[in-house]
This record gives sequence, C-alpha cells and structure tokens, in this order.
Amino acid sequence: MTELVIRPAQAQEANIIAALVNRAYRGESSRAGWTTEADLLDGKRTTPEEVLSFLARDDVQILTGWLASQLTVTLCAEWHAVQQTVHLGMIAVEPTAQNRGYGKTVILAAEQWAVEHWQVRASQMAVVSLRQALIAFYQRLGYQPTGEVRPFPNQPEMWQAKVENMQLITLQKPLGLS
Repeated sequence: MTELVIRPAQAQEANIIAALVNRAYRGESSRAGWTTEADLLDGKRTTPEEVLSFLARDDVQILTGWLASQLTVTLCAEWHAVQQTVHLGMIAVEPTAQNRGYGKTVILAAEQWAVEHWQVRASQMAVVSLRQALIAFYQRLGYQPTGEVRPFPNQPEMWQAKVENMQLITLQKPLGLS
C-alpha cells in the first residue's frame, strides 16, 4: 500500500485543494464518504481564491496529503498567537478514500507542526453541531467541547443552508506543554 506523504501546500495547488474540499464536504460526490454535509448545505465550502489568501498568510499553514501523485487529504491550520492555539479547519479527505486513517494522520501531523513551529498549547476546531458522527471521531482524537456555541455563518454567495438554526460548537484539545 502506498504511504501518505504529508507536506505544506503550494500556491499552484490552490485549484485542486479547493476542488477536494468542495468534493469532500458538499454535493453528491461527498456522499461517497461519511463526512458529507450534503444534507445540511448546498454550494461551495471554499474557493481557489480563499485557499490562495490563506497560503499568503504567515499565520496559516495548509497541509496536503498525497498518495503517489493524487491529492487525498488537506487541512488548514491557523495560528492564534494571543491564545496560543491553532485552529484546524477545511479538513478534507477524498470521499472514496475515507475510513482509512488519512484524516487522523493529517490532524496529528498538523498538531505536531503547530507545536514545533508556533509553540501552541491547544488545538481547536469548529464543527456543525448536527454532525454527531464527526464530533465523536474528533472526541476519539482527544477533542472535547468547550461550551462555546455560535450560529453557523451566513454566506449566501458561497453556500445555502438546508436546515434552520445550525450552530458551530468549538472542540479543543491540549497540546505541547500545558
């Protein structure tokens, strides 16, 4: 079996990163995996322009995971220096390659990278409260609810909610030296 190679994203990969994220989160293609939001949201999760804007920032690292020459997993890590935390987002695994440990691998790699490069003390993520299976997966990786709950963002130019009153809950995991 080919080993997953994780490395920082490059600007010329913005289109394929955005395509993978959108394929993993939304639309019929996302239904091939277990992490779909297709029943909750229509539209896009991200754009190549947003990916490029993240890549231009010093406080963001996008990691990519490759099987041979195929982009299979991606994750966006954003440093919050004041809180000494890293926020993990846009965690996406190719729907047909889910349930093979690639998501866990990239999350653990991002946590390690953030501790080594930013000396963070904790990792956080925001998850749609309705996604119980995904929340349970993150809890198995050590993430726990912080009690912070906020409304799901309204961005009609990007996505349209299929259910009302969606919320994001914050999950956190201690890292490094506490």
